Amino acid sequence: MANAPTSVAKGAALTIAMRWTDRLIGLVSVIILARLLAPEDFGIIVMASLVIGLADVLLDLGVHVALIQTPSPSQDHYNTAWTLRLLQCAAAAALVWVAAPWAAIFFDEPSLTLVIQILALSFLLSGLENIGIVNFQKEMRFVEDFQFLFARRMVGFGTTIGAAFVLQSFWALVIGTLAGRAFGLVLSYVMHPMRPRLSLARFHEIFGISQWVLVRNIGVYLDQSLHMMLVGRRDSTTVTGGYSLANEISSMPTTELLAPINRVLFPAFVRVKQDLTELKRLFLLAQGVQALIVIPAGTGLALVAREAVAILLGEQWGFIVPFVEIIALVTVVTALLSSGIYVCLTLGRVKLVAAYTWWQVGVFAVLAVMLLPQAGALEIAWLRLFVAALGVAVFAGLLTRTLSGLKVGELVGVVYRPLLAALFMALCVTQLGELIPGPEWLILMARIGLGMVSYTLAIILLWWLAGRPAGAEAYVLRQVLRLRRRHD
Repeated sequence: MANAPTSVAKGAALTIAMRWTDRLIGLVSVIILARLLAPEDFGIIVMASLVIGLADVLLDLGVHVALIQTPSPSQDHYNTAWTLRLLQCAAAAALVWVAAPWAAIFFDEPSLTLVIQILALSFLLSGLENIGIVNFQKEMRFVEDFQFLFARRMVGFGTTIGAAFVLQSFWALVIGTLAGRAFGLVLSYVMHPMRPRLSLARFHEIFGISQWVLVRNIGVYLDQSLHMMLVGRRDSTTVTGGYSLANEISSMPTTELLAPINRVLFPAFVRVKQDLTELKRLFLLAQGVQALIVIPAGTGLALVAREAVAILLGEQWGFIVPFVEIIALVTVVTALLSSGIYVCLTLGRVKLVAAYTWWQVGVFAVLAVMLLPQAGALEIAWLRLFVAALGVAVFAGLLTRTLSGLKVGELVGVVYRPLLAALFMALCVTQLGELIPGPEWLILMARIGLGMVSYTLAIILLWWLAGRPAGAEAYVLRQVLRLRRRHD
C-alpha cells in the first residue's frame, strides 16, 4: 500500500487536468450563451432542471457505488445494476412527463410543461447506457473515463452553441442536452465490450448497498437544489437565471477540483480500507492537498467577482456579483471535509452519510421556510453559507467517531494554514488591489496575480514557522521538485 498516494496523485493530476479541459469548454459555453440568451432563458432551463433532477434522484439507486464496493463483481452484478438503472430511468421519465404541468404551475411559468416533457427523454437515453463504463472508474482507468465524458460533452457543447446561434432561445439548451445524452449512449457501447442483459439475479446484493445510497442522494439533491427551488418560487425568472449562473460560476474553482480528486480517491480508499492506519494517512494527505488548492481558488473568485462577471458575461449580468461572492465562499466551506464523505462510504457508513445530509437539509429548510419565509435570493445565499459552516463542524465530529484514531486536532491541522494564508491573500487583494488603475481586464489580471503571490508566500511562511511538518505542503513541494528534475 506504500504506493497508494503516488498512484492517487498521478490519477488525480491526470483527472484534474482532463476535468479542467472539460470545464474550460463549459466556461466558454457559458460565456457564449450569456451573450446569446437572456437571463430568463437560463431561468426556464434551471426550473426544468430542478424537476428533472428531483425525479432522477428520487429513483437513483446508486448502482455504480455498489459495483465499485464489490471486490470482484460478476456479469450478473453488472446485469442487475443495469436493469435496476433502466427501470429507474423509465419510471423517472414517466413521473416527469406526468408532473410537468404541476411544475409549470408551481413556478408560474407555462412554457415549462413542454420543456420538461421533452427533457424527460434524457432519462431513457441515460438508462440504456452501457453499465460497463463504470469500470473506467473502478479500475482507475482515468484516460478512458475522461475520453468518454469529454467526447459526450463536446457533442453537447457543439450542438448547444449551434442551436443557440440559430434559435437564440432556451430550446438550444434542450437540444444540446438530448444530443449529448444520445451520443453518450452510442459511445458507451463503442468504448466498452460489455453487453448487459436484463436480470435481477443479484438484486439483494446490489440493493442492500444502493438503498442507503438512494436515501443519501435524495438528501444531496435537496441540499444542492432546495435553495434554487426557493429562489425560483420567490423571485422572477430573471433573478432565478442569474442566481443559477452565479451558482455554476462560483462552483468552478472548487467543485471542478474536488470532483476529479474524489473520483480518484473513492476507489483508492476502498483498496486500503482494511488498513485503517493507511486509510487515515491517505485521507489526511488528500484533505490537506485539497485544502491547499481549493481554499484559495474559491476565495480568489469571491475577491475578483465584480471584474470577472463584467468581462466574461457582460454588464447586463452585473446583478449576480453578490451571489458569486457569497456562493464562492459556500463552496470553500464545503470543501473543508469533502473527502471525508468518501471515507465514510468506504467504511460502509452510508446510513451515517445519509443522516448527516438530511440533517443539513432539515436545518436549511427550517430556517429558510419557517423563520425566513420572505427571504429573497441574496438572503438565501447567506443562509447557505451559515448552514455550510455549521455542517462542517458537525461532520468533523462524526468523522472522528467513524475513522478509528482520527482526532479533531488532525483535521484542523490540515486546513488552518490554507485558511490563514487565504485571509492574508484577501487582505492584500482588497487593500492593494484597489490601488491598481486601468481597464477592468488589467485590474482583473493584476488582482489575480497579487492573490497568487500573496497566498503562496503566506503558505510557505506558515509552513516554515510550523516547523516544516510532513503533510500537504511537503508533499506538493516534493512533487514539484520531482517534476523539475524530470524536466532538467
